[in-house]
This record gives sequence, structure tokens and C-alpha cells, in this order.
Amino acid sequence: MTPVLSPSSQSALFPFALVEERLEAVDREIRGQADIFEPEVKGYLAHVCGAGGKRIRPALVLLAGDALGGAKAEHERLGVILELVHMASLVHDDIIDGAETRRSTPTANKKWGNALSVLLGDALFAHAMTEATQFDDIEICRVIGRASRDVCVGEIMQTQRRYDFNLSIKDYFRMIEMKTAVLFAVAGSLAARLSGADAETCEALHDYGIKLGTAYQIYDDCIDLVGKESAIGKTLGTDLKKGKLTLPVLNLIRSATPAQRAKLNRLFLGGADINQDVLAGIADYSGALQEAVATGRELAAGAAKRLEVLPEGDARDALLGVAAYLDGLLEGCVRG
Repeated sequence: MTPVLSPSSQSALFPFALVEERLEAVDREIRGQADIFEPEVKGYLAHVCGAGGKRIRPALVLLAGDALGGAKAEHERLGVILELVHMASLVHDDIIDGAETRRSTPTANKKWGNALSVLLGDALFAHAMTEATQFDDIEICRVIGRASRDVCVGEIMQTQRRYDFNLSIKDYFRMIEMKTAVLFAVAGSLAARLSGADAETCEALHDYGIKLGTAYQIYDDCIDLVGKESAIGKTLGTDLKKGKLTLPVLNLIRSATPAQRAKLNRLFLGGADINQDVLAGIADYSGALQEAVATGRELAAGAAKRLEVLPEGDARDALLGVAAYLDGLLEGCVRG
């Protein structure tokens, strides 16, 4: 598959450069959310809110707003709220996965235990919903609420289907659209709604987000298998240890012989220390990984295609650049 954009494109190399200063303002606002809470819990929330991150969802909101006439203060507010929802889900993810680091810092559950961390995640979710009520358009609040529910339901479904070798590819995509892609989709569609865009444009940016977010989750699945913790900055290898059947593993199971499938099943259910070398010794691990990467790259290209409804300009180029950048990350998973 050809790249979405040329790798030499400035947008592909620095897809968020166009909104860098405003992203810094959003980041300061996110870090400042801890100050709203009572003194007894402020320090805990400051740790979570101050952990940083790529701020992908706020960046998509700002770029979509710029592409449709210019992002406003309401776009920044939307970006903050979506990032709060995302951060709340990460706090809960880390508890479920037993992760000890994220963004090269100790997770909340590592520092203070699971019980307190569950409540921190709950507090962030509730705070995000409260902030969403500030919009004059009640439908925006409803959409954010439904998206937050979908994130939680997607996580429940994934937890429910751990170690389930009967999980279908279709069910896998349904889960990751809910737990990951929905916030990308809402970033695009609600940014368009705030800009007064027509229904076709809102739908196109929603679809852009779904495809981009799904491709991003596939990348996350792949990097959990082949990445290095020192480079990624978070605990890796948790998917296999916790029985999460991600796309590369599902591809492996689907292509395995009955004997190989039975051996994989025994390893997973037995709680063995499974890594990529173990998988490679059982079945066509490299082919399964390459197939997952190809699927992710196709989705990234499909996301870029949906941007044809936007007027030409730097903001649209930057949104194309996000897809191109993700395409390059995915390609890197199998480059060697």
C-alpha cells in the first residue's frame, strides 16, 4: 500500500505542529483540573492530569475546527473534556492490566493501589461529564455521555472475552471501536458541529475518527508485542499476560492448525510466560503480525479518503498528516 502522504511532507513528520501553541494551552488547562478538586484529593489528580501524553484527541478537535473556519474556545473546551474521559479510562485500564508505568512515570495503581485508583478514574469521568454540561447545545453533552458509556462498555466486553479463542474478528473490531475509536470519532464530528458544518461533513469526520482510532488501536496491539518499553514509555506485554486476544493474536489463532491452536490455548489458559519468540515457535507469528499491520494501514488510508469533504488548506493537510504518521508507525512494526 502506498503511503497516505509522502514521508517527506511536513504534515506527516509533524502532524500537530499547526496547533502546537493551542495544544500547550489545552495541556495547561488539563493539568489545572486538579485545582478544582478538594485539597485532600488534589495531589492524586495532579499526578494523573500532569502525566502528559500525545493529546491526540484535542489535536484532532483543533485541526478539524481550523479546517472548517477556525477553532474557537469551545473547541478547546471539547478537547479538554475528551482528554479527561480518555485519562479516566487509562487509569482504569492500568488497574485491569496491572501496568506499573505509563508515559515513563508510575501509574496511579502502582503508587496508591487499586482501590484508590478506581475512585480516581471515577472522579475524572464524573468531572468530564460535569464540564460537558457547559455547552449550550445539549446534543453535544449527550454525544459525550454516550461516547463515555461506549468506552466503558468496550472495556467490559474486552475483559469479558479474555482467553476466549472463539472471539471473532468482527467482535474484536466492535470492541475497539467502542473503547478507543469512539473518542477519535467524537473529536471530529463534534468539532464539525461546533463549527456549524453540515451533516455530511460531520459524518465524514466521524468516519475519519473511527478509522483512525481503530488503526491506532491496532498499532497499540502490535507494539505491545514488538515494542521496547524504554522507547514507548509504558508497560508492554500486558495483553498476552492478561489474555487479551488482539488482532495479531487473533490472526495467529485463525491461521493455526488444530494442534497449534490447542497448544496456544493451553499456554494462554495455563498462564505461561508467552512472548513473541514463543508464538513464533508455534505458528506463523510474523505473517499474523504483518496481516494486522496491513489492516491498520488500510484503515489509515480510508481515514484520509474521508477528508475530501474539507476545503483545501493547512489544517486538512495536517489531518492527512496524522493518518500518514500513523501509517509510518504501523509500517515500522514489521520493518525489522
